Formats: sequence, structure tokens, C-alpha cells
Amino acid sequence: MTYSVEWNPKVSRFLHKLERDITQRIILKVKEVQEDPFRYLEHYEGDSYYKLRVGNYRLLVDVDLKNKFLLVQVIGHRSNIYNRHP
Repeated sequence: MTYSVEWNPKVSRFLHKLERDITQRIILKVKEVQEDPFRYLEHYEGDSYYKLRVGNYRLLVDVDLKNKFLLVQVIGHRSNIYNRHP
């Protein structure tokens, strides 16, 4: 039941700007999510996104159940992530 993952280009650029240990932690968590997404993902109120918490960072993820596909749309610090989602 492994899901494939794709990263929005803006998310990839943001990850490159973060400290290496934080980036690695986020990537490892997303790999865990690939195996069992709904163990980690929470539905984000009012939107079709799901949120993933990794320390002080939040990821907003689109889930395609039919094709078993995760698209990481937005990433940011928990203090301002919800103000700038697409």
C-alpha cells in the first residue's frame, strides 16, 4: 500500500533553504507517511488538504486515493503556514 510522493517545486526550494537536519527529518517523516498515510495525516479543516506535523513545521498534502499518490503542496513554519496556503 505504498503511495508515491511528488514535491511541489516551491516546497523543494524551501527545503533546500532549511538546515540539513530539519530537512532530513521532514524527508524521513514523508517516507513513513508513504507506507500508511492516514496514520500520520490529519484532515485540514475547510480544505481538501491533509496536514502533516513535523516538529515546528507543517506540510499540506493532497492525497489521490485512486492512484495512491501524495503531492506535498505547501510547507512552512507552524506560526504562518495556514496564512499562505494555496
